[in-house]
Amino acid sequence: MTKPKIGIIIGSTREGRFADRPAAWINDIAKARGDIDVELLDLRDFPMPFFDETGGLAYTPTTNDVAKKWQQKIQALDGFVILAAEYNHGPTGVLKNALDYAYTEWNKKAVAFLGYGGVGGARAVQQLRVTAVELQMAPTRAAVHILWPDYAKVLEGTPLAEMGHLNKTASDMLDQLVWWTKALKLAREADAQAAETKAA
Repeated sequence: MTKPKIGIIIGSTREGRFADRPAAWINDIAKARGDIDVELLDLRDFPMPFFDETGGLAYTPTTNDVAKKWQQKIQALDGFVILAAEYNHGPTGVLKNALDYAYTEWNKKAVAFLGYGGVGGARAVQQLRVTAVELQMAPTRAAVHILWPDYAKVLEGTPLAEMGHLNKTASDMLDQLVWWTKALKLAREADAQAAETKAA
């Protein structure tokens, strides 16, 4: 089996966003493992409109060119870490919109979450877990939550890499994500082989 490909999705697009710091941090930790290929996906690079398709994408192909590009990128990846800012006890609109702009491309893939904010983005992450299940994904139990005291330290100049408790949590989360990603990748490949055999 080839190395699984993990996409790290930056779920905020606003100017001055905090997300770039945890994105760079988790990207470095993931790349240092050596057992996965890692790619940062910035939603700024996929400026999709608010969902306005004629039907759900489980049944109806998108007509939007940027959304098609997004779907192709998601299809090429095996698992995901999603960075979740929390606004009003929920995830950002742009992140939910990006999840809605694909369906089969998410199916049977693992996902982990890195939240940040007053309670570490826990309420946003909890909502995203429900969405992930509906997208036929496998969310990991472990997640990273950057609580307000750590968030404030980062704003004051302390690198996330110097916070041992967060490094441990990130390692545990990635261990779970990689396990599930490998298992589901093997299962998808087995399904594809079975379909080819049946069609022959």
